[in-house]
Amino acid sequence: MKQQYQKTIAGLNAMVDQEIVPGISYVLFDHDQEYRKVKGLAEVRPDKKQLRVGMQYDLASLTKVIGTVPVIAMALQTGELTLNDPVQKYLAEFSDPRPTIRHLLTHTSGICGYIPHRDELSATKLKRAYLTHQHVDESFNRQIRYADVNFLYLGWIAEKIFKKPIQQLITEKVLEPLKMVGATFKPFLPNTVPTEIQPQRGLIRGVAHDPKAYILGEKCGCAGLFASLDDLVMYSRALIETNLNDLLEVKIIDQMFKDQTLIPGEHSRSLGWKLLHATNDRHLIISHTGFTGTWLILDKKEDQGMIVLTNRVHPHAKNDDYLWARDQLFATYLHEKENA
Repeated sequence: MKQQYQKTIAGLNAMVDQEIVPGISYVLFDHDQEYRKVKGLAEVRPDKKQLRVGMQYDLASLTKVIGTVPVIAMALQTGELTLNDPVQKYLAEFSDPRPTIRHLLTHTSGICGYIPHRDELSATKLKRAYLTHQHVDESFNRQIRYADVNFLYLGWIAEKIFKKPIQQLITEKVLEPLKMVGATFKPFLPNTVPTEIQPQRGLIRGVAHDPKAYILGEKCGCAGLFASLDDLVMYSRALIETNLNDLLEVKIIDQMFKDQTLIPGEHSRSLGWKLLHATNDRHLIISHTGFTGTWLILDKKEDQGMIVLTNRVHPHAKNDDYLWARDQLFATYLHEKENA
């Protein structure tokens, strides 16, 4: 298998060798074959510390598809929610009647708006600002515009339905049933990979890097989850093998691999996931990234996947070399997997 994905593996290792990221933990799997690697440093400042197998990473926006999407899917499955329900049905403070659950999941809601001093607000004031100081612009139902606000709303909607904060719901309904023992919103600090060093917060370790998740805590559905490589392998295989421990029916899981937008074009979205097209027969592949340096690419049809965890924001978040390298690796992997 290593030979089949030679260029992808070389590119992943080069991210560490070229100091684009301090360290990397990754898995490539193809049916029952698997290639794993843990390489580099967990921390470069203030001290250099080696990356270890089993360490927990801040997943950032992977929280959306690993946690919030399955919880929302459970509500869809039981009929407590439909894709065409207006957001306003559950969040009365939101003034526009047009955006629906589907628009939130596909990032076609057009919801936007500047919140002054956002990172200095309390959790209560920040939530209220997101519900009352946002508007819907001309991109509504016409353009995919990725925004965390969509999944903040989905988290609060899930809370309205199930009567518990979204992060508690994710823990009870997804992480514990799947026995993702290293996946948690409250990680063991010595086992976590640190992220950015900021003037106000110092070295961020064991708490969410995302400022909204840091403020909102258990009421944040867009970020905040920590997990190890093993946890993501377990989740990814369960999802594409349609074996989510009886949590979700096949017909609901299948919706995650189908275009759910009403917008034509290549850059389509399913339930939370970005959709890529295979270069051979154009079948759909799901993917998602996280700001801290994490990503998943999963191919249900071919039973293949790439799971990558880095702390590319350590010690500083500005890292354009990483973005370029990641995009190149996406293209390389998609080419090699279809010619393996």
